[in-house]
This record gives sequence, C-alpha cells and structure tokens, in this order.
Amino acid sequence: MKWLFIAILSVLAAIASAEHFHSFLLGSSIAVVAVSSAYWLSFRCTRFPELALMLLFLGVIAKMVITIIGVLWGVSSQWMTSPAVFGLSYLFFSLVTTYFWFCHRSKLLRTPGSF
Repeated sequence: MKWLFIAILSVLAAIASAEHFHSFLLGSSIAVVAVSSAYWLSFRCTRFPELALMLLFLGVIAKMVITIIGVLWGVSSQWMTSPAVFGLSYLFFSLVTTYFWFCHRSKLLRTPGSF
C-alpha cells in the first residue's frame, strides 16, 4: 500500500509539473543518485569499526558534491526552468529513496524469527 501511495504521488507530481518537466526530472534524478551514493558509502561493511564515522562523513560529503555538481550542470545546460519544482522534486525523491534504501536494508538484516 505504501508503494502504491508513493507511485501515485510521483505521477501526480509529474503531471502537476508538466510545464517544468525538465526541472522535475533533474531534481528526481539528482536526488536518487545523491542519496544512493551516500547510502552506499555510509553503510559499507568494514572490518574496522573505527572507520564507521569516516564512512558516514564521506557519504554526506559525496551527497553534497553530487548535488552541487548536478545543480551547476542543470543550470548551465538550462534544464532547471523552475527552482521551486526542482527543489520540491529533490526533496520528495530524496525522502522516497531514503525510505527505499532503509526498507531494503531492514529486509536484508531481518532474522528468520522476526515478523
């Protein structure tokens, strides 16, 4: 049910921002790439627990760098026609991507006896 709700909201947001569809796609794609790379870097398995905080900081820095480079690229190529649509789609898809990755991680870490 949650995935259906997320899909309906995504489609409605795309329809509502049809005039600025490039900004919507740019915001959603940058959010997905930035959050996925931050998640991949932050939650790596390491043999040294002392590196956990460093990996977390590295994930945050990677997310910021990808976002800044993506925004600069979108502005220079004139794809960002509406900063408001870009910002809202970036916010929404970063939340959805974070939710997806944490659901994925909880399914991987679930023990057979848990519900």
